[in-house]
Amino acid sequence: MTKQVDPITLDLIENALLNARFEMDSVVVRVALSPVIREQHDEFPMICNPDGQMVVGQFGSYIPAIVEQYKDNIHEDDIFVWNDPYACKGSISHNNDWCVMMPIFHEGVHVGFSSIFGHMVDVGGKVPGSMPADAYSIWEEGLRVPPVKIYEKGKLNDAVLQIMLNNSRTPDMNRADLMALVAGCRTAAKRVREICDRFGRDTYLSACDLLMDRTREAMRVLITNYIPEEPVTFTDYVDDDGVGNGPFKIHLSIYRRGDVAVIDWTGTDDQAEGPINFHIHEGLCKLFFGVYMIMAFDPKIMFNEGFYDLFEIILPEGSLLNPRFPAALSNRLNTHTRFFDCQAGALGQRAPHLSMAAGYGTSPHFIYTGKDKNGKYFQLMELLFGGVPGRPRGDGLDGHAWWPLFSATPIEYIENYYPVLVESYRPVRDAGGAGLHRGGAGIEKVYRVLEAGSISIHDDREVVPPWGINGGLHGGTSSKWLVRAGSDEPERIKSKLDNLKVEPGDKIIFITAGSGGWGDPLDRPVEKVLRDVNDGLVSQEKAEADYGVVISDDMVIDTAATTALRAQMKTTRGEPAPFDFGFIPGVHQAAE
Repeated sequence: MTKQVDPITLDLIENALLNARFEMDSVVVRVALSPVIREQHDEFPMICNPDGQMVVGQFGSYIPAIVEQYKDNIHEDDIFVWNDPYACKGSISHNNDWCVMMPIFHEGVHVGFSSIFGHMVDVGGKVPGSMPADAYSIWEEGLRVPPVKIYEKGKLNDAVLQIMLNNSRTPDMNRADLMALVAGCRTAAKRVREICDRFGRDTYLSACDLLMDRTREAMRVLITNYIPEEPVTFTDYVDDDGVGNGPFKIHLSIYRRGDVAVIDWTGTDDQAEGPINFHIHEGLCKLFFGVYMIMAFDPKIMFNEGFYDLFEIILPEGSLLNPRFPAALSNRLNTHTRFFDCQAGALGQRAPHLSMAAGYGTSPHFIYTGKDKNGKYFQLMELLFGGVPGRPRGDGLDGHAWWPLFSATPIEYIENYYPVLVESYRPVRDAGGAGLHRGGAGIEKVYRVLEAGSISIHDDREVVPPWGINGGLHGGTSSKWLVRAGSDEPERIKSKLDNLKVEPGDKIIFITAGSGGWGDPLDRPVEKVLRDVNDGLVSQEKAEADYGVVISDDMVIDTAATTALRAQMKTTRGEPAPFDFGFIPGVHQAAE
């Protein structure tokens, strides 16, 4: 029976849990060794109730599947680890993500779980970094660990640890990062026990239930207000799968049946031969939709799993979003982020004033490996960012991550620990789609390698541009270039490749995609257009062609010419289209 909890106590417990969740982040980044977790924060913590439902955090849904496997064989000070997507029903979506879970007990009574997963820089497989661009099965993507106990009643299972580290090219980094995840979970467990000591265990458990109920009721209101009973559909595309196939269609239909939102991915293309399949857990799909709706429509609502019964998910088996084993999964983020774009495109049709355009479209990575002058193996992995889309509140963000807490690896860190120089790092001019609110620009990063080695890169939206919305225009696409030492001629290389040999002095130019604009660019204040031109984000030519703003060579707006041009452009164009998809090669109809 749920105990009554007064509003002030509920607020105190809520914020104590949120603080514990952020303390988990803080502990992890202090203990971790790899740049991906230590510098870029590619780790996702959560705190759950005794049923394994996320009360605070970012990614939920996976604890019940692990509990189901172990049933009564879960004890105080046990800590579990796993990374196999197929063994946990897709809650971890590729082998690089190692997940740690710890049951939390208070005075011998089970009161919840803490859990974190983080991206390991290498887990074996056919290429350094374990994310081969040309994998045809998960067998090529590194070690797969089913849910096992890394600690049993507080005692380290060294055999499991050694097996995991023995299959990595970067065992020292992996060990440090794994122990960082363990430390984060232990920190959360300590804080939850303190909350139980302070307020009482029954009060804490009742507060968790009430926080879930409150989020459920808030989500019910959002679903009623923003999801129609008639289906709304949207289609977007992934460029290719890395082995020569594509584009791949992702199709979404959303409608409401009473209080329940039906999310139907029927019409999405069959699973790919290459590694862009996204084996998404049904609960995780619910969480992504709930989080999107909260961020778009009412950011004050707390993230948790209380709203899960308000969503019905249809994921056709054998599709890009529900592939059959042993489909390759390592580069699933192309599909994952297009999943978000489809959400925005569908939900934005009912509430265009709260919608946003499409972003840079994946989580681009750059991997550089070799041996330094002392013969020591090195492996640099960096996640790059791009344009975050235009939105109702203003312009998109330039060179920013999709994930709110991610940050760029400091150039000083890269140059201090790896034989590489970063010669430039800047936004790409004209990459942000024109709009009343401009889309965020992609970035251009130039690496000059100092030792012989090999590089692997992965990116998307090289072919299919990020679309604009509410009259906004599509953003710029990505590209990759290699300039050999002693040459000034850049050679274009694929957006998905592995083991490209490089020599000292070679340069890699990594350009990520921008994002779509929001709203009519002919309504954008002219002083903002001039500011973007002065900042190098928009060219004078694009200012005139897309925004109708005439700027002289000495950077002065020609007011009369601008007024006349904008009037002419509006007359010629008529009402702006709700979406601007740009040109998509091989696709005859870009949206339905």
